[in-house]
Amino acid sequence: MKVPMKIIAFNGSPRKNWNTAMLLEKALEGAASEGAETELIHLYDLNYKGCISCFACKTKDGKSYGRCAVKDELTPVLKRAGEADSIVFGSPIYFGTATGHSRSFMERLLFPYSTYTEPPGTLFSRKIHTGFIYTMNVSEEMMRERGFDRQIAITEETLTRIFKAPSETFYSFDTYQFEDYSKVFAIRFNPEKKAKRRAEVFPRDCEKAFEMGARFARARG
Repeated sequence: MKVPMKIIAFNGSPRKNWNTAMLLEKALEGAASEGAETELIHLYDLNYKGCISCFACKTKDGKSYGRCAVKDELTPVLKRAGEADSIVFGSPIYFGTATGHSRSFMERLLFPYSTYTEPPGTLFSRKIHTGFIYTMNVSEEMMRERGFDRQIAITEETLTRIFKAPSETFYSFDTYQFEDYSKVFAIRFNPEKKAKRRAEVFPRDCEKAFEMGARFARARG
């Protein structure tokens, strides 16, 4: 009997039912439609810190070589991530990059696998597909003007190197940030235009996220 793929999505947004989470859920729906087992983990539910530079994961013949030695609520999650057949990350853009919780998680997940060799390599033993869904309150043009895409490209390159397969990046631009724009001071935004884009464009983004998950479920190893 064929064992179903296991695809895990990590929500790096503090909100569990807004843009990023919704797109991740759609990606998992797509994966499930192809028979995959899925799991969504909200990183803000967990109490953890980023890498503490103990270098236990780099110590020769050490008991934690190649894996994070820090014990906290992220520890079992890192183990599950290492056993997954595919991973989808998601985060809103805060000041040009992923959220702090997302970055801390990536440090803890990726650094133990990364080797100090020339060129840099990986200790991850398998090839798995990964993707990163970014949501942001700016247009694609503004993203590139402000250089957000350069940081995103570094993350994509790192995921490709660590997990030995091309990583896929998906953007959802000019997202609907507030449930009620009349209650916040945000005069740079036009609520009507935001609502129109939410109604017309975001559903298409959800369809694309669904397709991403379905592709990942079909692309084992």
